[in-house]
Amino acid sequence: MASSNLLLAGRLAVVTGGGSGIGRAVCSIFAREGAKLAVVDLNKKSAEETLALLPQPSDHRAYGTNVALSSEVATMVSQVQEDFGEVPSVAVHAAGITKDSFLLKMDEQSFDDVIDVNLKGTFLINQTLAKAMSKANLPDCSIVNISSIVGKCGNIGQTNYAASKAGVIGMTKTAAKELARFNIRVNAVLPGFIHTPMTEKVPENVKQMITMMVPCKRMGTPEEIAEVCAFLASSRSSYMTGAAVEVTGGLNF
Repeated sequence: MASSNLLLAGRLAVVTGGGSGIGRAVCSIFAREGAKLAVVDLNKKSAEETLALLPQPSDHRAYGTNVALSSEVATMVSQVQEDFGEVPSVAVHAAGITKDSFLLKMDEQSFDDVIDVNLKGTFLINQTLAKAMSKANLPDCSIVNISSIVGKCGNIGQTNYAASKAGVIGMTKTAAKELARFNIRVNAVLPGFIHTPMTEKVPENVKQMITMMVPCKRMGTPEEIAEVCAFLASSRSSYMTGAAVEVTGGLNF
C-alpha cells in the first residue's frame, strides 16, 4: 500500500504515450510516488513493456489505444474504470507524433496526421476524462497536457507539429477556465530538447547545434519532464490551473 507521504499515494492516473519517452518516464515517476497507472499507447506491447518496468506491475494495467479515434478513447476510459473500479483523478496526455518537412514541401496527409494525434487526441482525452471526472464529483482532479516549446516559438521544418502544440496550449487554457468549477485543474508542460525516441531521429550535427543554444548546455531527460508532471498532478500545485510550464534548460529559440 502506498505511503500517504507520497505525492500521488493511491491516485489512479491515465498516461497516454506511456510506451516510450516522456510517457514512460511519467509512468515510472508516478509509480514511485504511489499512483496506480493505466498505461496507454497506440502500441499495446510497448505499454506492456513499460508495465514490466514498474514496481508492483500487478497494480497497473496496459491499454492499446489510438487517441485520435473517439471510439477507442471512450472504450479505453470505460475499461479503465471497470478494471480499477474507480474513475481516474489524474491524467497525463503525452501521446504525440512528428512528420517533419518544410512548409513548401509538406503534404496534406502529414499535416492532418500530426494534427489528428497531437491536437484532436488532446481534445478527445481531455473531454472524455473530464466527463468521467465531473460525473464522479471527485474533489481534486488534474489533467496535464504535454505541449512543446515549439508550440510557443515555432521551429523550422515543423509547421504541423508547431501548430498542433500551440493548439494544445490554447486548449489547455480554455479547458482550465471551463473545468475549474468541477474541481478539475488543467495545465500544460512545454518540454524543450529532450532525449526521446522522437529526438533520436534528429541528425547528430543538428543536435549539437541546438544543444549549444541551450543555456544549460545539454539536452533534458524524460525524467526531468516527468518530475514536473508529478508536481502538477499532485495537491502541491492545488492553485495552479491554465499554466504553460516551460521545462527547457532555458532554451527559447
